[in-house]
Amino acid sequence: MFYKIRLTFAILIFIMAILGVIGIFYPLPLFDIQTAPLIQRVIIDFSLISAVILVVILLLTLFFGRLYCSMLCPFGILQELIALFRGEGNEEPRKNLPVKYFITAISFGALIGGSAVIIRYIEPYTYFASALTLSLIGLTAIIAVIVLTIFKNRYFCTNICPVGCILGLLSKISLLKVYIKEDECLSCGMCERNCPAGCIEVGEAKVDNETCLKCFKCLNQCPKNAITYGIKPKKEVKFSPKRRELLTFGSALVILAGAVKIGFEIGKTAAEKIKNVILPPGAVNAQRMFNKCLNCNLCINACPNNILTKADKDFGAVHIDYTKGEKHCKYDCNDCAKVCPSGAIKKITLEEKQKTRIAMAVIDPEKCSKNGICINVCPVNAITMEANQSAKIDASKCIGCGKCKTVCNSGAIEIFAINEQQIV
Repeated sequence: MFYKIRLTFAILIFIMAILGVIGIFYPLPLFDIQTAPLIQRVIIDFSLISAVILVVILLLTLFFGRLYCSMLCPFGILQELIALFRGEGNEEPRKNLPVKYFITAISFGALIGGSAVIIRYIEPYTYFASALTLSLIGLTAIIAVIVLTIFKNRYFCTNICPVGCILGLLSKISLLKVYIKEDECLSCGMCERNCPAGCIEVGEAKVDNETCLKCFKCLNQCPKNAITYGIKPKKEVKFSPKRRELLTFGSALVILAGAVKIGFEIGKTAAEKIKNVILPPGAVNAQRMFNKCLNCNLCINACPNNILTKADKDFGAVHIDYTKGEKHCKYDCNDCAKVCPSGAIKKITLEEKQKTRIAMAVIDPEKCSKNGICINVCPVNAITMEANQSAKIDASKCIGCGKCKTVCNSGAIEIFAINEQQIV
């Protein structure tokens, strides 16, 4: 029962995630609860709502275990759906490898230090969304994980994913756990062979709840209901951490501290190398966007004018290209701010967006045809023209939306990037 209810819910979430990424239907809460983007949003653009959502996710994990990984993570659900076609009954217990702690320490350490440049190459939500927008990195990651899933099932979730590692550590001490009732178990091995996480060892009547994804497949397979989900009866066990575990924990802490410094250095270095680019309203400046954008590309599909473009060799994050789409930023739209899950684009209101200067228009008086068309389309009335004079731009009003350039038939208007977005 648990398995069927959970799987049905997961499939619905997966469908909504696909519809959201490709821009057909955007269920805002679904993307606002993706863990890594949420953590960054709390760090860089703190809001009470973001903090509350993060605390709720952590508390639910402490209570229920890693249900997030099997019900709310679209990348995890994708792996489960792939695994449905690979056959059953061939899994073996899997070691909980320490390398995932080091991956997590590096990824989140750099994020805390101020840069998402590292975590965007390993974070599951970014993989999922960027693949659907046909990003090379996203497609490569998806193909690699599909192959890994075919041979090792949910190996990415149990031994690579940094988000899964954090939630797994909380799940290890969660109130509700999957466990084996030793006095009822027949040792048939059905649960062990069908566990996608490889976290069950029937011989020792053991379930590793740190790597257990709470898919409840084992509950569905057991002919005697000897494996269950609930509050595990307590046994008198002395706390005795192994030397290897202590060394792993200590090493991870050292790596975390080093990664925080690396994240800080990446941010500083980026500031020296980044060229000025035009950014979506709320991105603030090129350095911040480069270090905060996860390149999930959700904003690209949300843009009605199709002017947002993916990271390229000139700029490693999403930015505006006024040679694309309708070639201007729509005045009455702030969709990119609405959908950005990481805080790279601040969740500014439409009113704030309409006052945010993202670039600057300049008119060449030698080329101006003096027809005045640009005056009529400027949404902030920043363009004026006196009789027999070329049009002029009031720099104190211009927001750099580019609308004037789209109607200029003489090529007299150019749009230039600015160092920092400002409220005019």
